[in-house]
Amino acid sequence: MKLDNNGYLLIQGFEGLSLTPYLCSAGVPTIGYGNTFYPNGRKVTLKDKPITKEYAIEINKFIADMFAKDVTSLVKVPINQNQFNALVDFAYNLGSDIDADDIPEGLGDSTLLKKVNKNPNDKTIGDEFLKWNKSKGVPSNGLTKRRNREKELYFSL
Repeated sequence: MKLDNNGYLLIQGFEGLSLTPYLCSAGVPTIGYGNTFYPNGRKVTLKDKPITKEYAIEINKFIADMFAKDVTSLVKVPINQNQFNALVDFAYNLGSDIDADDIPEGLGDSTLLKKVNKNPNDKTIGDEFLKWNKSKGVPSNGLTKRRNREKELYFSL
C-alpha cells in the first residue's frame, strides 16, 4: 500500500514545520517535518542552512514513503487506507523496529502489530496505540493526542 495525501498531512500536522535545524525533544538535530536525515542519507546538523517549505514537503514524503514500505512488509493481512495511514504515522513517530530482537522499540515488535496481524478489526487495538504516549517514561500530552488521533483514524471507514 501507499500513503495517500491524508496520510502525509497527518504526519505533517503532528510533526510541525521548522525550516531551520533544531534539537528535538530527544536531543537529535531535526529539520522540516521532524526529519533527522535528508533523502541522500546525510544526517541533519544544527549548522545546516534553512530549507524551503517545498523541500521540507519533499523530504517528508520521501521518508514517510520509507516507513510506508516498512508497514507494508510488517502487516500480513488486508487493511484499509485509514488503517494504513494510522500505522505509518505511528511508525514515522516511533520507528519501524525491523530488527532481529523481540524488544518492542516501535511498530515491528509491538503488541499493536501482533493484534493487527491476528485480526485488524480487533477493538483492543485502540488500547495498544495508547500505550505509546510516553517521552522518557512520562506521559506526554502531545503523544497522547497523536495516539488518540491514530486510534480514531484506524477505526474510521
